[in-house]
Amino acid sequence: MLWNQGKLSTAFALLAAGVLGFWCARANAHATVLLEEPYGFYGSLLPTGHSAIYLDRVCAETPLVLRRCEAGELGVVLTRYPGIGGYDWVAIPLVSFLYSVENVTEAPARVDRKTVWRMRNRYHESHLLALGKNIAAGNLIKGGWSFLVGHAYERRIYAFRFETAAEQDDALIARLNADKNRSRFDFLYNNCADFVRSVLNAYFPGAFRRSLFADLGITTPKAITHKLVQFARKHPAMQLAIFEIPQVPGYRRPSGSNLGLTEMLATTAYSLPLMLVSPYLAGGLLVDYLAQGSFDLIPARREVLTPDSLVALTAPVPVFRGPERRGPQNVSAELGGRWEKTAAARLATNLSGIKATHE
Repeated sequence: MLWNQGKLSTAFALLAAGVLGFWCARANAHATVLLEEPYGFYGSLLPTGHSAIYLDRVCAETPLVLRRCEAGELGVVLTRYPGIGGYDWVAIPLVSFLYSVENVTEAPARVDRKTVWRMRNRYHESHLLALGKNIAAGNLIKGGWSFLVGHAYERRIYAFRFETAAEQDDALIARLNADKNRSRFDFLYNNCADFVRSVLNAYFPGAFRRSLFADLGITTPKAITHKLVQFARKHPAMQLAIFEIPQVPGYRRPSGSNLGLTEMLATTAYSLPLMLVSPYLAGGLLVDYLAQGSFDLIPARREVLTPDSLVALTAPVPVFRGPERRGPQNVSAELGGRWEKTAAARLATNLSGIKATHE
């Protein structure tokens, strides 16, 4: 009996160590979908916005080559834009992607047009010439290197962070580095949100597909983010947390809200000509929007991040900091669920049951 109890205790300890090691590995890796609001004249015409994905354990050897991060590095944003030398995706360090600088201490609290372009040009000359010397800066009609940095000067950004495993990051690095990375950009079926969808499917194979009816089968930034929220509600171990990265004032007017395609066609001025051309089509789009496209992604309580608090995106456990400024919350709690137990608590509960069964 004592010998059997000794074997059981040893097995229990080994199992506990293995499961704890698994959860510790997961707690140190995250991916974050960035939902970026539309801005300017083009954003008024097509208010879908932009989507990118941030990985806190993946960094850029060059804008086209990925590697694991070293100590102190904040990770990289993977983004897809047309007009970037024929490349399908580009990797930009998080701080540079948001503020066009390499250190958060250099990020200004307020900017003007001259300051923004000076910072962008300086970063371009230091780091983006590897993409090609003939790549244009870009404009309202055509993309270019200026779209890769300084996003927080253009618009407000919402960050939807979830836990991943380090081995998943390694697999993604290997896959993207091995790919040809040649652009097949298509606004309808191979856009920035489709790239985010492909990365999400690398972490959760087959989980993120186009919706046949919602947004007419076209992936939009709001639609893919909504799918992530729905998926996280079914899998609370992902520990989805939502943050806001505010727009830096001074360069542009405040950005607008992200709209899905059917939402745009059914609720904006586009609905008027559609009603004249085909009332049935306009009515169908309205019904489709009300049935599947009418949802609010942004919770009332969210952490607002400044340049010096971006490290919160890498924090292993979301916590509340107080009633006046609450920390990032598990989306299942925001949507009526309960906070998920910590990994240690789950482990203790599960292993206690296993031990009791064998005693």
